[in-house]
Amino acid sequence: MDLILYSMLIVALLIALISFMIYRQRNWLSSGQSIEQTLAACRSLLALIAGIQQHRGISSAWLAGDQSFKPRLDAKAREIEHLIPLLRDAAREEGRRAHPCLTLNELSLFQFNWTKMRDMLRGLSVEQSIAQHSFLVDQLLKWLGAIGESRVELVLGQKCERGLVRNYASRLPALTECLGQARALGTSVAAKQGCSAVARVRLMFLIARAEALLSQAAEAGGQGRKAEQAKAAVQEMARVVRTQMLLSSSISLPAPAYFALATTAIDSVFSWIDECGTQITQASLRRQGAQQSVLLQRV
Repeated sequence: MDLILYSMLIVALLIALISFMIYRQRNWLSSGQSIEQTLAACRSLLALIAGIQQHRGISSAWLAGDQSFKPRLDAKAREIEHLIPLLRDAAREEGRRAHPCLTLNELSLFQFNWTKMRDMLRGLSVEQSIAQHSFLVDQLLKWLGAIGESRVELVLGQKCERGLVRNYASRLPALTECLGQARALGTSVAAKQGCSAVARVRLMFLIARAEALLSQAAEAGGQGRKAEQAKAAVQEMARVVRTQMLLSSSISLPAPAYFALATTAIDSVFSWIDECGTQITQASLRRQGAQQSVLLQRV
């Protein structure tokens, strides 16, 4: 009788252990899928941020009188209108959570504001266009930062990985926005071939802010090839702004050339962001593997 009871106890323990291992395995798979889904949402947000930043810069040149930018303006608007619906799945998934970072209603309002701004663009000044574009980008940056903090940083947890996530979802996107505003303002300055006192102060502030963000991001993890390329490109843009774009008249750098230079710097930062995303995925996989190894050792 005792042997039967002992055997039943062993079987029950084995069943409990197997059930626990299956449960943990499902959690590991769910965690991996969750991180990948979250990063997919972040990539959609980043693509939309880049698109609206570019539309802002092109709009500035066009509104300043350079009509050669008009075909690019229309093409970029069509691209943005394709990108916005790609966020619906992420908004729907977030809406199921207790404290969503993004909802379908918020996304619909964003799309309405974009369409309204696009329709009235012809009647705006350069300054009004930059302000309205920047308002839209600021909303996207807030969603991206909230998702990074709530859905990625808390999952990874380690101090070094938190710095990586903040570079990915906060510092580097903020850097692209400083550079993007400097691209928009500088392109209008180049199109007019002169920099007003107000534009001069704003450009100097944006470049100084960009350099500060670049330094912070480098301290948090800027040793890779993409990081070094971004540092060099941003420093070159800063040099050109300070040496060629602050004159009150007779600015000789053409608007398309300045736009291309600034775009190279911004694109290099987005490449750095993409590299950070790859590193976050790798860190998540390492974390899952370490958890599985610990459980197997305990077994």
